[in-house]
Amino acid sequence: MLDFLKNIFTSGPSADFKAMMEAGALIVDVRTPGEFSQGHIKGSVNIPLDQIGKKIATLKGKNVPIITVCRSGGRSSAAAGILKNSGVDVYNGGAWDSLEAQLA
Repeated sequence: MLDFLKNIFTSGPSADFKAMMEAGALIVDVRTPGEFSQGHIKGSVNIPLDQIGKKIATLKGKNVPIITVCRSGGRSSAAAGILKNSGVDVYNGGAWDSLEAQLA
């Protein structure tokens, strides 16, 4: 059960988010607009989880890795699953503030 939860809430040991960002990855924050306005990673875009399905073609067309983030990792994991099932190169970045600290 613990491994299952770790897979949901983390991106796995192989994701080097800093290198991905240097290579042009896009951070998609899937929190609500209100949450996003309270703080977010500079350069990230806000696409709430309930809207992610409508943006698949747009995100896929960017031809860069997508890193999803949210408050704790749950919504970003769900968004990553939706995008991955649609053929998008996507990684769950987990909590936005934790990822922001890793990128600093």
